[in-house]
Amino acid sequence: MLKNLYIHNYAIIDEISIDFSPRLNVITGETGAGKSILMGALSLILGDRADTSLLLDREKKCIVEGIFAAENKLDLHKILQENDIEDDSNDLVIRREIGVNGKSRAFVNDTPVNLELLRQVSSLLVDLHRQFDTLSLSDTGFQREVLDALAGNGELLQQYQSAFYKWKDSRSELNALIEQKNNFNKEYDYQKFLFDELDEASFHDNELEDADAELKMLSNAESIKFALEQAGGSLCGGDMPLVQQLKNIEHQLAAFTKYHNGLDELVKRLHSAQIEIKDIADEAEQINDRVIYDPARIEQLNERIATGYKLLKKHGVQTTSQLQEIHRQLDLKLQAVMNIDDLIAKKEKETEALLKNVEDLAGKLSDKRARQVTPLTDNVNTLLGQVGMPNARLKVVIERKPADAYGSDDVEFLFDANKSNRFEPVRKVASGGELSRLMLCIKSLVAESIDLPTLIFDEIDTGISGEAAKQVGVIMSGMAVKRQLITITHQPQIAGRANAHLFVYKDIKNDAVRTGIRELTGDERITAIARMLSGEKPTAAAMENAREMVMN
Repeated sequence: MLKNLYIHNYAIIDEISIDFSPRLNVITGETGAGKSILMGALSLILGDRADTSLLLDREKKCIVEGIFAAENKLDLHKILQENDIEDDSNDLVIRREIGVNGKSRAFVNDTPVNLELLRQVSSLLVDLHRQFDTLSLSDTGFQREVLDALAGNGELLQQYQSAFYKWKDSRSELNALIEQKNNFNKEYDYQKFLFDELDEASFHDNELEDADAELKMLSNAESIKFALEQAGGSLCGGDMPLVQQLKNIEHQLAAFTKYHNGLDELVKRLHSAQIEIKDIADEAEQINDRVIYDPARIEQLNERIATGYKLLKKHGVQTTSQLQEIHRQLDLKLQAVMNIDDLIAKKEKETEALLKNVEDLAGKLSDKRARQVTPLTDNVNTLLGQVGMPNARLKVVIERKPADAYGSDDVEFLFDANKSNRFEPVRKVASGGELSRLMLCIKSLVAESIDLPTLIFDEIDTGISGEAAKQVGVIMSGMAVKRQLITITHQPQIAGRANAHLFVYKDIKNDAVRTGIRELTGDERITAIARMLSGEKPTAAAMENAREMVMN
């Protein structure tokens, strides 16, 4: 709901602030007073392009600001949250500024936004119907929504959409499995070759690293044995082994331990050194016995290492454990190829069951929509006659299509304005005024079922008067019980139904024409309606007629 509209420095508007009723607001005034200018200013905060030629004072920026009551607008609050726009109160403020340099800026709750986001937000708040506008009536989504509202399809549509998205997800998973299988088939032979190559090699943990170390040892076996023999001889063999020398030194010092306290510790250490050197000599002898030059083993290790290094280079790795991991991964992929047919069969069965549920629910939606076609066209055609279009007819066509998020129906509203029996899409054959009245008739039937935004009609009464204008007023008044309506009109029959009557007028300030607006009440309102009936100087009969219109 639009609570307040503030306009500053726009066209011939210096500064005005308009408070709106939550029900039916009627705007009247003389031709050229500035009613259409109000709609132009409002269009700025709805996302229309800005034009610096509309600045009243070229030295000041233009500001248009709307304050909207936005409680219970779940889609709106979702958009605000997704775009990090403050959403702390039930009121939402949209502001548009046009600078003297021609640059335009838009704000939602003081957060800068681009025009696309501005239009997205404002479309949930205001539905503006002007002559020759492209109306939502031409949108097949809205046309389907009308049938769903009349059919009470809200809960069924939610069930359908839940089933539809489950089916869609399952179908995507099935397609992914099929694609995976195709890729497997393309790569299977090569992956099988790589696996068999590694499987045949069958490396155990750290084998290549251990083989490399063993090969280096065997390649130097003779030198190692010679060094070990030399060490053993020096330590324990020959004429003067190191062990015997240490033993002699120990005996020499032991004779004097009773004369010097420090010698006893040295003797013990010399004895320990003899034991350690004897152990070293024994271990060197054992190692020497185990070190055997083996040409056959060297050849075997060379072959094994060559195989390993070839595979390391092929797979771009450096260790035995990395080759083993590649072997394991290839095994898993090959196993997946063996199992994927079972997975595909299972997913196909699941997808078929989900599709069957989607088709069943879509069929129920279609049946309920089809049952609303005759009542909708009958009611709309009756209303069209009441609002001055007795020869106009609406026709609703439903055609089957592949399932989407809203079912399997293509809904198309066709229109014949002149009883010619040539029905065409409304966007092609209806004039601006006809579209507005057709939209009014349709929306009046679903106003309580659809969360409609504020409806604004700019001169919906073009080409009608008398009883037709009265019926338009009756319809608007009925809709305004649940929805805010704002309409610019020249018809007293519509003005008399207003909950708030706003009068646009011209004023002279500093030798310049300026637009002003004020709310009419009491006798002032009756006089304005009487003038709409009979001219600038209303007759007594016109005054009485105006009084009856307001009372009714």
